[in-house]
Amino acid sequence: MQKERLGRTNLTVKKLGWGSIPIQRVSEEQAVSVVQAAVEMGVDLIDTARAYTTSERRIGLALSRICRPVILSTKSANRTEKIYDDVQESLRQLRVKKIQIYHLHNVSKAEDYERVMGPGGAYEGLKKARAEGLIDHIGLTSHSLDILEKALQEDRFEVIMACYSFLEPDAARRIFPVARAKDIGVLAMKPFSGGVIEDAGPALKYVLSTPDVVPIPGSETVEKARENWKIYDEGQPLSEADQACIQQVRQQFDQQFCRRCDYCQPCSQGINIQLMMGIKSVIRRFGGPDEIAWVKAVAEKARECTECEDCLPRCPYRLPIPELIKKNLEWYDSLKK
Repeated sequence: MQKERLGRTNLTVKKLGWGSIPIQRVSEEQAVSVVQAAVEMGVDLIDTARAYTTSERRIGLALSRICRPVILSTKSANRTEKIYDDVQESLRQLRVKKIQIYHLHNVSKAEDYERVMGPGGAYEGLKKARAEGLIDHIGLTSHSLDILEKALQEDRFEVIMACYSFLEPDAARRIFPVARAKDIGVLAMKPFSGGVIEDAGPALKYVLSTPDVVPIPGSETVEKARENWKIYDEGQPLSEADQACIQQVRQQFDQQFCRRCDYCQPCSQGINIQLMMGIKSVIRRFGGPDEIAWVKAVAEKARECTECEDCLPRCPYRLPIPELIKKNLEWYDSLKK
């Protein structure tokens, strides 16, 4: 089984990790069984976050029932040094004395980056936690390649997490070579582009073929976890059929898929365009409005779209944003019928 060294952390893990977003949506019993099954198959890196509601607690419960060592990666969206308190809570929920990798979560705007890295910012809180032996390594997750480039230039993180799939391949050109040169570990989130890519085979083979990168696909069922692990375990390269599938999906979503770059912002009506553009995958991964209140808030705000089209020239992918928002609202409303 192929392994990767996560840069200067010197942590060596299997090439395929596991992400915990999906286990929020299932029963605790099922969630625990999925985590146990993943670890028993051989997964040795599990990623979660304070923002993933019950995930940390469920992972902690599962790991308390098995005796295999696992590298834990978690994160907090706290922007101040009070992130130190979140580290303490993560330790309690995960039932461990130390967390190997703790990230600043989703720092995707310039103002957020300046805040977390400035005086009294979250980076200082994580340095304190590291000095006290509560965490080993500090990481950064971001949906913005611009922010990741800036972070790599400043070279203050040991691990980064970037979106990467065959629908979002730009990190391979802009981010991974620099991270490799600076000996910074790379975790690849959204290898299925947030659930948009349905065929796991071509998607995982594509990401697994990239050196020095560890993808962390999530799964809410044991069957899905086993399917992903089998693809990794077999180690097969992309076939002609896989390449054809990739090309077909790329064509299908060429004028449909939002890459979450946020270049379209700000919206004059305050609409969170990227979340509304991806509302289907958001609900698939996090839950609907009856389960997650902010999902309803995003959709209701989107009803204020005036179709002014100010966002259109800002989108580097030429997406018909107002049209797609309208279609997604129609789909969202159909869920209530």
